[in-house]
Amino acid sequence: MIFTRHGVLRGARQAIPLVIGTFPFGLVVGVISAAKGLSLLETLLMSGVVFAGSSQLLALELWTDPAPIFAATLAALVVNMRLAPMGAALAPWLDRLRGIRLWGTLATLVDHSYALSAAEMRRGGRDAGYLLGVALALWLFWMIAVGIGHLAGAVVRLPPGHPLYFAATATFCAILVPVWQGGRRDLLPWMLAAAVALGAWWSGLGAPWPLLAGALAGAALGAWMELRRA
Repeated sequence: MIFTRHGVLRGARQAIPLVIGTFPFGLVVGVISAAKGLSLLETLLMSGVVFAGSSQLLALELWTDPAPIFAATLAALVVNMRLAPMGAALAPWLDRLRGIRLWGTLATLVDHSYALSAAEMRRGGRDAGYLLGVALALWLFWMIAVGIGHLAGAVVRLPPGHPLYFAATATFCAILVPVWQGGRRDLLPWMLAAAVALGAWWSGLGAPWPLLAGALAGAALGAWMELRRA
């Protein structure tokens, strides 16, 4: 395993098609942030530190005055738990990194950089700089898109109930598509997670408890099915 500047630059170049696809998503995050009353600085800080569009949209959906800090943090944690197995899958690269190379790579890891890097590893790639290059390119253009979206949103104020607020729900539905493998192993945990989440919501539990209950129930059933199959 190596880590070179050439690998970083090559990863950044290959991330360009992904940047084009994620730019509109960043615009939506910026517009909704402005509608929720966040300043440009607050929006950029959130985007730069969190750097996870789905959890940012979820936190914004929960955002009220006063802000539900604990609920939003817990909801973001549940959504971002998927990054843990991604890091484990990239262990052949990450285990050899130290210092800023390791922490900088982990801080900017997202679904898209994982997907490209996993494919690069399967092709026999040994340069861990590739992962950081993809992630940094995505992070930079994400910040630009969110900033532009916030400035546009400050000009056009969205009324409550605007269809754009459905972006959070639509995003989570879209995330399911690439992870679907077409078998019952996926379907049953998903059905249980949905049923538990809806049941918790109908019982009167506020966010993020339905999300947390559904995620834990689905994950538990999925783990049990994998152990039984093994």
